[in-house]
Amino acid sequence: MKIVLIGAGSRSFGRGQIADILQAPELRGRGVKLVLVDQDEAALERMTRFARRMGGHTGSDVLIESETDRCAALPGADYVIVAVACRRYELWEQDYRVPLAYGFHHVLGENGGPGALFHALRSLELVIPICRDVERLCPQALVLNFTNPEARVLHAICHLTRVRAAGICHGVFTALEYLSRYLDRPVEAMDILSAGMNHFYCIQRVRDRKSGEDLLPLALARATADTAASPLFRKFAEIFGVFTFPSEDHIGEYVSFGAEFHGAKWPYGLESRTLLRQEPAARDIVDDYAAGRCSADAPGALQPSGEHAVPIICDVAFNRNAFRPAVNVLNTEGWIENLPRDAAVEVPARVDAAGIHPVKVGAIPEAFAAFMRPHCTIHDLLTEAYRTHSRRLLLQALLLDPNVNSIVRAERLLDDMLRLQADFLPAFE
Repeated sequence: MKIVLIGAGSRSFGRGQIADILQAPELRGRGVKLVLVDQDEAALERMTRFARRMGGHTGSDVLIESETDRCAALPGADYVIVAVACRRYELWEQDYRVPLAYGFHHVLGENGGPGALFHALRSLELVIPICRDVERLCPQALVLNFTNPEARVLHAICHLTRVRAAGICHGVFTALEYLSRYLDRPVEAMDILSAGMNHFYCIQRVRDRKSGEDLLPLALARATADTAASPLFRKFAEIFGVFTFPSEDHIGEYVSFGAEFHGAKWPYGLESRTLLRQEPAARDIVDDYAAGRCSADAPGALQPSGEHAVPIICDVAFNRNAFRPAVNVLNTEGWIENLPRDAAVEVPARVDAAGIHPVKVGAIPEAFAAFMRPHCTIHDLLTEAYRTHSRRLLLQALLLDPNVNSIVRAERLLDDMLRLQADFLPAFE
C-alpha cells in the first residue's frame, strides 16, 4: 500500500496524519509506504525527522519517504491525502477584513461569506493541479481532501476532474460530544444520523440503541436550555428545531445573521488576544519532538488527529464495511432529498473494498435546507467561474452570498481582492 500525504509540512495536519498512520495497528506488517510531500523544503525535512522518530518510538514498520516534487511521489499511489494552503493566515486575514471594510459583516471568511470566495479560488489553484496529476499518474487512487473551504473545493474537484474523491472533516464529532453530554450516555450507545453541508449539518436521528427511544426531542430541549452553549446554536434549536454544529463561528458563515452573534473581531487577529509586556517564547511540539528535546509521552507528540482519513483507508484496504458518520460527496443519488443532485453534501457512509457508499438520509428539515440552497448555487457558479475565468460568474457568486447587500460595493470588493491577491488567484476576464 502506498499513501501520499500532500501538505505534510503542516505542523497540525501533517503531524496528526503521520501519527494516525504510524499508530494504526492494521497497517503493520503490510508493506506500507508513506510518502510525505511539501514544497517547503525546511518544513518537509522537519516533518520527515518527526515521522522517523515517531516510527522508532511506535515500532511502526511503515517505510517513510519524502519528496518536494509530487509528480515523483504520486506514481503507484493507492491513497492521496491533501491539505494544502499558501500564506494561510495573512491571506485569511484579508479574506475577513477587506469585505468588512466594504460593509459586509460576515463570520470568519473561511467557508462561507464573501471572504470564502477568495479562499476557495486560492485553494482551487493548488488542489486542481494536484488532482490533474493524480488523473495522469495514479488514476486508481482515492483522494481524501481536507483543504478548505471543503464543500467548495470538493464540488470543483468532482466537476472538473475525474479523480475518485471525498472530503474529510471532524466537525460532526463536536455535535456527537454535545449529544453525549446532554443525554448522559456514550456515543456508542446511540444511533445517530447527521446530514447537511460541511460545517452546517443537522442531526437527523438520535435513538437509544437498546430501547429504540427517540432522544432527539430531549437533546433539542437541553440544547435550547444550555446557556453556556453558542447562542446561535441555541437559536437554531429553539426556532428551527435542528441540532446543528454547536459553534457559531462555523454555522454563522452560512447565514445573514451570524455576525450579530459572533461580532466583528477576527478570532485570530491581535484584537482577539491579550498582549503581554513580554511574550513567552514560542514552543512547538513538532520541533521539540523532531529534535529530540521531548519524549514520546510529551502532550501532543503522538496524539491521534481525531480525523477519520486513516480509518477510511483501512476500511477500503481491508474491506471492513464500516460506518462513518460524515463524508463529503456529491449528492448524485439524492442522499439528501431536498438538496440539488450536483451539490456537495455531508452525509454518513459505509466504506468497504469497493469504496465509499453514502447513506440516503431522506429530507432534512426544509427551513434548514433553504439556508443551504443559495450556497449550492454559489458553488456551481464558483466552479464554472474558475473553469472559464469568468469575472461575471464570479460576481454572480459573490452577490448571492447572504451577507452581500450591495452590487456597487461588491464590485469594488471583487476588484480590490483580485488585485490584492493576484499572485495567488487565476486571472479573470
